[in-house]
Amino acid sequence: VQLVESGGGLVQAGGSLRLSCAASGGTFSRYTMAWFRQAPGNERDILARIRWSTASTNYADSVKGRFTISRDNAKNTVYLQMNSLKPEDTAVYYCAAAVRNVPSKTEGYDYWGQGTQVTVSS
Repeated sequence: VQLVESGGGLVQAGGSLRLSCAASGGTFSRYTMAWFRQAPGNERDILARIRWSTASTNYADSVKGRFTISRDNAKNTVYLQMNSLKPEDTAVYYCAAAVRNVPSKTEGYDYWGQGTQVTVSS
């Protein structure tokens, strides 16, 4: 399984970015996909997750109402639309896939992308 993130970059506070995670090599209809982020000195925290089969979603309180996770079956791609970005959103963002269950922590995820940097300037 390979996960390749893209779409990170530098944006001003209040702006938007859309991250993409291109997935290959797995039966993704059975997986849970998630976006995490990690800022320097901090733990890697889950932001949002989506069950590929049902498209049901969950969000961390810190991003609820600002970020939206979605998936495109035809492209085998998961997205994270990020709006109203704040300087505290600055971090490396990771895409992850879980083969079993619907995990909320890093330990439950089996595959990871390489990460993409998001920097929000004030």
